[in-house]
Amino acid sequence: MEQIAGMALQQTMSPQMQQSLNILQAPLTELRQLVDIELRENPALEEVLPENPAEERAQKSDLEDQWSDYYAQRATAEPWTKEALEKRQHFFDSQTRPQTLQEHLLEQLLTASWTKPEARIAVEIIGNLDEQGYFRTDLEDVAYAAGSDALEVERVLEKVQEFDPPGIAARNLGECLFLQLKRQGRQYSNEARIVRHHLEELGRKKLTEIANALDIPVQEVQHAAAAITKLDPRPGRAFLSEPEQIVIPEIIVERDGDDYLVRLSNEEIPVLRISDSYKDMLPDSSREVRDYLREKIKGGKFFIRSIQQRQQTLMNIGREIVTRQREFLDHGPSHLRPMTMSQVADAVGVHETTVSRAASGKYIATPQGIFEIKYFFTHGYTNSDGEAVSNESVRQAILALVREESPRHPHSDQDMVQLLNEQGLAVARRTVAKYREQLGILPSHLRKSF
Repeated sequence: MEQIAGMALQQTMSPQMQQSLNILQAPLTELRQLVDIELRENPALEEVLPENPAEERAQKSDLEDQWSDYYAQRATAEPWTKEALEKRQHFFDSQTRPQTLQEHLLEQLLTASWTKPEARIAVEIIGNLDEQGYFRTDLEDVAYAAGSDALEVERVLEKVQEFDPPGIAARNLGECLFLQLKRQGRQYSNEARIVRHHLEELGRKKLTEIANALDIPVQEVQHAAAAITKLDPRPGRAFLSEPEQIVIPEIIVERDGDDYLVRLSNEEIPVLRISDSYKDMLPDSSREVRDYLREKIKGGKFFIRSIQQRQQTLMNIGREIVTRQREFLDHGPSHLRPMTMSQVADAVGVHETTVSRAASGKYIATPQGIFEIKYFFTHGYTNSDGEAVSNESVRQAILALVREESPRHPHSDQDMVQLLNEQGLAVARRTVAKYREQLGILPSHLRKSF
């Protein structure tokens, strides 16, 4: 090992260039955060507020608006009294929210008769249920936490499994389904015997093997399998509070007669400008202050220009999508045409990486629905007529074949290859298998119904 002094030429991005790339790549929600940060750090930059007071009020949260309207509070009013504050807190506390699975089970725990040790164990069990309602923790761990033993924990677990919803606190899928059958009084039925001892064979559609093992006709196994499919394999999912995925399309494509118009959703982006007061300070300031002001003004102008360039790039990409995907806009996803980022970059006059960053995490609203911009960038095939067909069109064709197939005789991957060839789509069997898996479609032997 040794140290060697040397010279090397290396290209690095300036902080401003990094900021510009971050602005280009950021979706609307993140862009708003970047703007807020820049407004705090750069005093020369200011947001142009709407002149209409109604627009300002529209920016407040719904709950705050309801409270302000109800109690007619104003920013210039006297400080709220203790009574008003208590009413305000009650107003916000009264807003409903979905009940969690744990809360639902604890309510049932309070209405049952338990000793203190049993209640302590039950609380530990309820706290260890996953979001699907399964109990996957070792009994010994719960026993240690509750100061008990594994046998007592298992006894309490059986009592918790009697709670609503049926199948709750099961340790595996078979037990979950059996608990539901037991609640229905069918703990000795063929369905119960199957879920307890032959669930794996059922998943692989080996009905004949199950019939031989249970010494019953295959037809009875078929009826039992149909009944099992009506049970709930995830009893806790009804209490899942899914986080709301708010998608704000940045590009809006609207039909205008026989044509399409492209516009940007600029409402979420604040209008920025350089503060006049900072400009007026320049002539009468010292040299150090002038240098500082000029630096901040220059940074603010660059920030504003970066946002404008971002918007212009998105507009150009949106127009190019409309130009190349006219058939998609008219007829839907099955008519999506192959389109690469390189093609769009050449048409727009930017680098391919710029298109990639501009499209990242952003959405476009079309007459066919809202799609991620990257949805439109896809390679494709050439059909028998010499026309380019996108990967998505092939996927849609496979989906259509599966929807129209007979449940008793589903198409194998090789069958779909032949059927696609008849439609002019020359696709290999491994490609069909890959697209089928991407669509979440099971193999033919698992799709078969008896």
